[in-house]
Amino acid sequence: MARNVTKNRKLAMTVLAWAIGILIFFPILWTILTSFKTEAEAIASPPSFLFFDWTLDNYREVQERSNYFRHFSNSVIISLGSTILGLAIAIPAAWSMAFVPGRRTKDVLMWMLSTKMLPPVGVLIPIYLIFRDTGLLDTLTGLTIVLMLINLPIIIWMLFTYFREIPGEILEAARMDGAGLKAEIIHVLTPMAVPGIASTLLLNIILAWNEAFWTLNLTAAKAAPLTAFIASYSSPEGLFYAKLSAASTMAIAPILILGWFSQKQLVRGLTFGAVK
Repeated sequence: MARNVTKNRKLAMTVLAWAIGILIFFPILWTILTSFKTEAEAIASPPSFLFFDWTLDNYREVQERSNYFRHFSNSVIISLGSTILGLAIAIPAAWSMAFVPGRRTKDVLMWMLSTKMLPPVGVLIPIYLIFRDTGLLDTLTGLTIVLMLINLPIIIWMLFTYFREIPGEILEAARMDGAGLKAEIIHVLTPMAVPGIASTLLLNIILAWNEAFWTLNLTAAKAAPLTAFIASYSSPEGLFYAKLSAASTMAIAPILILGWFSQKQLVRGLTFGAVK
């Protein structure tokens, strides 16, 4: 009887998980389907789900109107650059908090987390003026720096959590063997925290890839990533839903593929240290 209850519970949880997953994925699926419709079919009521005249004209028109690959390369540079730069700063910071804790460690962590509570628009004007006066406006360097700074608290928090799961005795043994600070972090700590670092890297690439507020306000044309590529299809003349969906599909496709192939590594990293 107990075994039957367990099976029924597993079945119910599986059905519930699939239902939630389909509910979350449905807007993405609808966007992809709309990208293959004509503009008339995209606004038809009632809407058609699968039975419509499929077309690739939206993708051709989007590519002819905008240089997709230039926006794509900008997104890759900004996402990877901000994440790698953030890791270079966050790994030593998280190491010091995890293995050389002070009485103010928790206060510092909470202060860093509190910076994420400030609405970005609250600091838009000073950052815009700084970027304008320093020549960083509408540059890949400027966007890389600002995205690194806004995601740095998350990177440090995640790495701090992972590093706390590593026994300090291992690092002490490395010091006894003559390892210096640099060797301890690079050759001992980092290899042991690869799952956590990998999941942190993947998550922050996704966050940087999807960032819209700063990329729309600090770029014009030269450094515009895919978020600006999507926004260009919202105009005073109206919304072209089919073309907007095609642009959105082209923008999210790379990150969807990355998430699909790295899901095991991402889950492994997010559960790192959860089970003893």
